[in-house]
Amino acid sequence: MNALLRKGAGYPLAAVGFLCVWVVLCWPWLSGAVTIPFDAKAHFQAQIQFLAQALHSGQSPFWTHNVFGGSPQVADPQSLIFSPAILLALLSPSPSFRAVDAYVLAHLLAGGLALMMFFRDRNWHPAGGLMAALVFAFGASAAWRVQHVGQIASLAFFAISFWLTARMLQRSSLLAGAFAGLSAGLMVLEPDQVALLGSYILIGMVGAHWMSGGWASVRRSLPAIGVASLAGAVTIALPLLWTWLFAEATTRPAIDLAEAGRGSLHPASLLTAFFGDLFGAQNPNVDFWGPYNNPNWAKELYLSQNMGQVYFGALPLLLLIAPGLTRGWLWDRAVRPLSLLFVFMVLFALGRYTPVFDLAYDYLPGVKVFRRPADATFLIGALGALLSGYVLHRILTAEPGTSFRRDLLAGGAAVLAVAGLALVLSRGEGHLGDAWRPVMLALGWFAAAAGVVLLLQRWRGAIGPVAAAVLVTGVVAADLGANNGPNESTALPPQLYDVLRPETRNETVAVLKRLTTQPAGSPRRDRIELLGMGFEWPNAALVHGLDHTLGYNPLRLADFSEAVGTRDGIASPSERKFTPLFPSYRCRLANLLGLRYIASPVPIEQVDHALRDGDLKLVARTKDGYVYENPQALPRVQFVGGWELADFDGMKQGGRWPEVDPQQAVLLEVEPPLAMPEGPAQVKAEIKLSRYENTEVEIEVTTAAAGFVVLNDTWHPWWRAQVDGVETEILKANVLFRAVQVPAGTHRVRFSFNPIEGALAEFRERVSPPAREEEDLLPLPPLPEEPLVAEGGGLLPSLLAGPSQQARDSLRLGPAPMAAGREVVSSAQAH
Repeated sequence: MNALLRKGAGYPLAAVGFLCVWVVLCWPWLSGAVTIPFDAKAHFQAQIQFLAQALHSGQSPFWTHNVFGGSPQVADPQSLIFSPAILLALLSPSPSFRAVDAYVLAHLLAGGLALMMFFRDRNWHPAGGLMAALVFAFGASAAWRVQHVGQIASLAFFAISFWLTARMLQRSSLLAGAFAGLSAGLMVLEPDQVALLGSYILIGMVGAHWMSGGWASVRRSLPAIGVASLAGAVTIALPLLWTWLFAEATTRPAIDLAEAGRGSLHPASLLTAFFGDLFGAQNPNVDFWGPYNNPNWAKELYLSQNMGQVYFGALPLLLLIAPGLTRGWLWDRAVRPLSLLFVFMVLFALGRYTPVFDLAYDYLPGVKVFRRPADATFLIGALGALLSGYVLHRILTAEPGTSFRRDLLAGGAAVLAVAGLALVLSRGEGHLGDAWRPVMLALGWFAAAAGVVLLLQRWRGAIGPVAAAVLVTGVVAADLGANNGPNESTALPPQLYDVLRPETRNETVAVLKRLTTQPAGSPRRDRIELLGMGFEWPNAALVHGLDHTLGYNPLRLADFSEAVGTRDGIASPSERKFTPLFPSYRCRLANLLGLRYIASPVPIEQVDHALRDGDLKLVARTKDGYVYENPQALPRVQFVGGWELADFDGMKQGGRWPEVDPQQAVLLEVEPPLAMPEGPAQVKAEIKLSRYENTEVEIEVTTAAAGFVVLNDTWHPWWRAQVDGVETEILKANVLFRAVQVPAGTHRVRFSFNPIEGALAEFRERVSPPAREEEDLLPLPPLPEEPLVAEGGGLLPSLLAGPSQQARDSLRLGPAPMAAGREVVSSAQAH
């Protein structure tokens, strides 16, 4: 058998077996009978749909106008732009639920195959590699949190990076190093806590390799590690710069320790490693009574019931206990670092219940950025898969005559002790009637697991790798299919998310599309608000091309959020948060946003108590609720003749607007580039919104006097503007929006989103703020007692001439000063 193992015999068939099990266990989703629910649909399905529509319409997906008043998709780590999802978007302008589900599940297939390759490179038994693949793909959070698409992708790329990094170190291979760097880069390209912890595991692998091999291993591996580092840096440099700058401008640039601690795994959740449905997470007939729904155990823990599920199979867990612990195999040199990392991940996941997370929060870079230490359960499953597969390899390659009966007795005693603890605990909480059945079923799976070990012990010399793999596969696949299979957390009817289909016939969506349709060139592009229509609704605007003031995303521009009052999502009307600057739908900010239509499942007066009769107009009643119109909503683009200085931060805090008509004066933080008298001005102008795309906006304006083109889209530093092809400054206007100064006449104003130039400029400003001008550093000379006069040829007349009379008339600066040779008041004296 050892000769067969050296040749990798059995691995092709083991891979085929894994593929077959993957198809069987994933078939409910692949067939379309159910779909991956919650975030996978409400957030990620909408993101992929927006990406596909942008690409197939010839637009850039780097910015969206459809949620939160505008957001830089290129910098959003959950936009899926820099992921394999872009291939799915390229294939179809409207990826189906089935296609997106298959894409998500394919990550688990790829990750499992990578672990099998890791086993093959080490000449470990193919049955061990197959079991590791099964546990990786269908155990713990990989099964229970499949709706978290970004973390599933990070987990898959971690497995691939793990295999390639091990191969790189084992063979000192430059090629393996290049692919390891690329894969690790893809893992962190859309950063989350799984990617962060996976990165630390990869670093730990390199450190362990150096410690075990001494300086010789360091010297041999450095070239390959250098190639890997270069490949990874090239992959992630620009996207991570975008994400970092975006995160700094969002509502959560960092998570404080108390907030992060609320995402801790409760110690009682570790019991689900033994008894998968102990708390009723899978059984719809049992009210979940676990830690996150039980105030007696945990207060202020913000996890859903599926996040605490860590079951990865009876046989894998039994092997970790016996003979993994009983014989010390988990301390073998080959897997010792993995065992230590496994323990670390368990302690990290427990968060505030151990001091480990506090230390990690203070000393491990990146931990402060993420909010849930319980995300380490993804890595608990992956490392548990590797370790249990290794123990199975040791069993199948043990010396003839080796007996594991005592180990199994010790393991059985441990399982029975934990079962007794679970039953005592459930009795104390009044749920013994709910708990005894899942405990008994789990004991049956452990008995089957012990039987598999005994059969392998007795027949390992008579059966080949394939037969051993078939036996293990049958038991593990049946176990994980029964205990981690489709349930209300991972599989729901697709009809529940019909509103997220581009072809939906939803009445409310149809009404909003009809009401917001405008003729070509219209300056209007009305915004809507989906006021608590349901969990799946907030990002529906991404699918249907509607412009929504709210949305569903944990990352939102803080400026907009503070002014308008956004949260991660808005599943019910009670979650609407009003602010001092947006205290009601009857307010100036709502009008400036162009928020014209509000869809609500309840009468709007039940949400906005400040409304008076006639403020909003009911224009439609659908099966989903009510559609109201705000008749005071302003167009998306305006021409405003005057300006006035304002303190935007003070306005957001106090909620007070200057007493000025927004159609006659635009509020600015700084004076405009070209001097104009401050104050309102009524100017007639013709303005046309000639082009409006994701990253390009073109406006045509004809005006008899100078003023400002105001685009009521979110201001962001990566946007650029041109007037008649000449770059000009975009002024932050009316707290949130964009304005460009234009002279009298007919002009074409073009706004374009340039994330590369914009991000690099912002980065330079952060790293090296511009130095103050030299003259700003010197004291100003005293003003002369008499006006400064230009006499004869003492000063060149051209330097004093200033703008032409035509330009002055355009800017409303009044008559030109006297010509050279007569008295001219200096600018210092005049101001």
